[in-house]
Amino acid sequence: MPESIRAKRVYEPYSPDDGTRVLVERLWPRVMPRERLHADTWLRDIAPTTILRTWYAHDPAKWPEFVTRYSAQLDTQPDVVESLLQIARPGPLTLLYAARDTDHSGALVLLDYLKERLKTR
Repeated sequence: MPESIRAKRVYEPYSPDDGTRVLVERLWPRVMPRERLHADTWLRDIAPTTILRTWYAHDPAKWPEFVTRYSAQLDTQPDVVESLLQIARPGPLTLLYAARDTDHSGALVLLDYLKERLKTR
């Protein structure tokens, strides 16, 4: 079910209701010890590429194009996407991200992408 997937900043408190927690950042979050993160796994390859992240540079004006480019990147990674969908089906799945901007994060693009894939199955 799409409702079983959510995104959460790594700095928010851990909750048992989070279900499987997957870090979806290419880089480990600053000043975040592994034991405090409570991540079940780290899928760095699902995150936007370094080239895409550098181009975007957290510029909200580039957001629409970032969404398009990142979605295209996700289209080229069906195995990694499928592994997240397998976790999400029984749910819950929490995508962990570090961005300060909670409206413009790669994790939100990934969240929408996964929800759309679950709907079409």
